[in-house]
Amino acid sequence: MRRQRSASEQQIAELLQTARKSLRLSVAFLSRMDGTTQHLEVVDSAIPLVFSDGITQKQETTFCQHVLDGRLPAVMPDMRRSPLAMSLPVARIPRIRSYVTTPVVLSDGSVYGTLCAFGFTSDPELTTRDKSLMDVLAGAASVIIEPGLRDQRQRTEIEQRLGPVLADGGPTVVLQPIVDLGTGVRVGAEALARFPAAWGKAPDVCFAEAHSIGAGDHLELLALRGAAAHLATVGGYVSMNVSPATLLTPECLELLSSLPLPRILLELSEHDQVEDYAVLTAVLEPLRARGMQLAIDDVGAGFSSLRHIVVTSPDVIKMDRSIITGIDTDPVLPKLVSSLVAFAHGCDVRVVAEGVETPAEHAMLRALGVDLGQGWLFGRPGPAAALVDPDAAVQVPTPRRATEQVNAQA
Repeated sequence: MRRQRSASEQQIAELLQTARKSLRLSVAFLSRMDGTTQHLEVVDSAIPLVFSDGITQKQETTFCQHVLDGRLPAVMPDMRRSPLAMSLPVARIPRIRSYVTTPVVLSDGSVYGTLCAFGFTSDPELTTRDKSLMDVLAGAASVIIEPGLRDQRQRTEIEQRLGPVLADGGPTVVLQPIVDLGTGVRVGAEALARFPAAWGKAPDVCFAEAHSIGAGDHLELLALRGAAAHLATVGGYVSMNVSPATLLTPECLELLSSLPLPRILLELSEHDQVEDYAVLTAVLEPLRARGMQLAIDDVGAGFSSLRHIVVTSPDVIKMDRSIITGIDTDPVLPKLVSSLVAFAHGCDVRVVAEGVETPAEHAMLRALGVDLGQGWLFGRPGPAAALVDPDAAVQVPTPRRATEQVNAQA
């Protein structure tokens, strides 16, 4: 039984049928040449029981390779007139007697393979004009092929890059302190995954790439285990990130169930789509009943935050740094943050501001009633040993101007 063709393969098959019928030949095919083997990837044949997709042969013995090397012409009306052509295996089995072939050249100039049509009898009407038709069809085939090749190359690159990280137990996990804005005391820390700097890719991009090749759940689980390892060495809670899809896996639930849940704040990003909130809520319920707290991350960075908050009833919302940066000078951001704080506190939800970098931002957020803060002002992500004593307060000067600005807006 012939395997199901992909959409792009079906498009190629239609091009091949055009070639075969227009040239009145028996078989047309797209081949891929890998240096040693010719792979007939898509075949349109008048005798499909003999010629079909997937046939392979030694590349060096094919007439296509001889044409690419310039030893045979691209159009051969009668192979019997060429001793070289008749010496090839295809002249005996399957007794090819006429052909037209042209290279399939990709946009970078590399040769992917060939587009060929052949017959079992000589055909004196085959001319270079027929080669022109094949050239046009080969160009169309190249356009169809390239997106899939790019996807495969990208997948291979991701697999090769992520492979060593997965084999070594996952990404490096560092901690960034989360402090009470009123007292400066560290109450917890967020566990953040870090990948090799040479990649030049943000962690969320790395996780997305892992999911694109089917390794995302595994990578997230390794990161969660790395985060959980810090529980034994730091005080307060540890905030861990997980996507809704990974959370629903049995492996993730098993891992979370084995941890001291009262010390865990589980963050769900508002960027990640939730397919079924009822299923998500059912999974979270027993974990939260045992003391685990839930946070919605990146609030304010998109449009799904409120639905996440309303449906999941989190314990914490984390405001995205995009609405925190410059809050002490922007005329609009304080109003937005004030509204989110009022909404959250009305639902008995604590608010964390991410990306706090200046004393003025800290002062404004404190004046607006934001509960907790996270950012370079309080500490950069680093090893657990770099965190200050959990009972020590972070000394942050509070400019009067920020408080006065809030009072003036009230």
